[in-house]
Amino acid sequence: GDFYHSIEDICHYKNSPAMVTFYIPHQEELIMPGDYYEQLPFFADFTPEQMALIQQIFIPCDCYADTVLFDQGDPAEHLFLIIVGEVAVRYRPDDGAEIPVARITAGGIVGWSAALGNPRYTSAAVCTGYTQMLRVSGRDLRSLYNDNADTGILILERLAEVIADRLDETHDHVVDLLKQGFLNGSLRVKEI
Repeated sequence: GDFYHSIEDICHYKNSPAMVTFYIPHQEELIMPGDYYEQLPFFADFTPEQMALIQQIFIPCDCYADTVLFDQGDPAEHLFLIIVGEVAVRYRPDDGAEIPVARITAGGIVGWSAALGNPRYTSAAVCTGYTQMLRVSGRDLRSLYNDNADTGILILERLAEVIADRLDETHDHVVDLLKQGFLNGSLRVKEI
């Protein structure tokens, strides 16, 4: 039989009845399909041992159009690495209507508030069409960083590259922000 089975999970608990599929291994082995990782430069040059650790916490998921990954103000629990598709990031200022901020495509990341240790998301994220992603909890990222220094630092560096590119910030500045979030568990930085 197939090594993987799928479970249905509500991706967002408020406005979206859309279901998403997460692929969970049947057995204790936690090896995910390699092509999810091989498609993304984010995972280039990791050792097989490091990939085994990464594949335990980065869970593949598929979402359909209009699936709300998270709303602004929701608890910041997960970071999403986009494999295929697009996610719209939207921000609602206290005194106005929702503003489209960015459209994130393959190789991009949404939900980095979870990695930074922010208690809440600073914007909303909605899939614009069918989207394949890898989902990881901020808690698991911080544990990986603290328990497996070499792998954690490489993940931190890769996150910093993607975030710095999107924010037009320096890589070193973003690394410092992520380190503070990983070590202290809370850092209030807007995702927009």
